[in-house]
Amino acid sequence: MRDAYHEELDSLSDKLVEMTRLVRSAMARAVTALLDADLRLSEEVISGDEHVNKIDAEIEETVFDLMARQQPVAGDLRTLITALRMSGDLERMGDLAVHIAKTARRRHPESAVPPELQATVLEMGQIAERMIAKTGSVIASQDVEMGLELDADDDQMDRLHRRLFDILLSPKWKHGVEPAVDITLAGRYFERFADHAVHVAENVVYLVTGQRPEEITDLA
Repeated sequence: MRDAYHEELDSLSDKLVEMTRLVRSAMARAVTALLDADLRLSEEVISGDEHVNKIDAEIEETVFDLMARQQPVAGDLRTLITALRMSGDLERMGDLAVHIAKTARRRHPESAVPPELQATVLEMGQIAERMIAKTGSVIASQDVEMGLELDADDDQMDRLHRRLFDILLSPKWKHGVEPAVDITLAGRYFERFADHAVHVAENVVYLVTGQRPEEITDLA
């Protein structure tokens, strides 16, 4: 029975990694849909979110079931609690990809991103993809050092987020209110996506070390 119990614990990590794979694919397609006004890709992202939600629900069910049946303590309890937190973050990351896809769908057949912002939005999408890919690796390997690297990636996202606002607030902005609102919201979605990736990595660091990243940094 203990072997079956630990197999269920291990399955949580596998499901979390699968969530990162699905979320990465959703973000990649959402960014392409946003830049290229691709309605088909938008719809794929929106409908595909159901799969992410399903895995999130499965993880929640498994965690509550194991807590009730096994009454875990110490490291096992920490594994269950962090799995629940990470699953919630990943589910919300999937939702943010959906929000981006819905922006693309709403502006179809036009692109929601004016030409002067295309390069910045593309870079934000690339950083988002890189962060979720790294998040999956951190979950699978429990690599604390890699987990701590995501803060630097988040700083890059924040820098691009500020660049968007610099352009939107410039006197040279000539695209009106609706595109400005779309870009403002999209920028926020990317920024929040990156924040959730950092949260997931922080939970892996806590799972492995029993410390929060800021505590490790303070001791370094």
